[in-house]
Amino acid sequence: MRAVIQRVAWAHVTVDNKRLSEIGEGLLVLLGIEDADSPEDIAWLTRKIVNLRIFNDEDGVMNKSLLERGGDAIVVSQFTLHATTKKGNRPSYIRASKPEVAIPLYEQFVIQMELDLGKKVGTGIFGADMKVALLNDGPVTIMMDTKNKDL
Repeated sequence: MRAVIQRVAWAHVTVDNKRLSEIGEGLLVLLGIEDADSPEDIAWLTRKIVNLRIFNDEDGVMNKSLLERGGDAIVVSQFTLHATTKKGNRPSYIRASKPEVAIPLYEQFVIQMELDLGKKVGTGIFGADMKVALLNDGPVTIMMDTKNKDL
């Protein structure tokens, strides 16, 4: 499971000109799922995300988590995070899970994020042509991979 986590001043997701999710200060999480992902990956990743100390404290030091700040989150599925670009110029998405595997894991991820955060989490629509707008705050962008926890 791969995630790109962006600290945002605001973000929103739109599908067919309809705004589905909107947040102020918080995190936009782009999530890529592969067949090898499991509930253990979900638990580890959601816990890390809500506790990442990437928000400024009163001294301007990144020392506060989303949980401590009471910020909001949007989780958007993004199969392209598992793109392989080793050969040629056209990315391969062979490592990304098909919808029958990815959708249940994505839904479990969102539920676990809500439990860990203690509030509703915004989403897009799995597989839809989404328009994601954001104001990256910092900018602060973190990449995490449950198969490579050193990132």
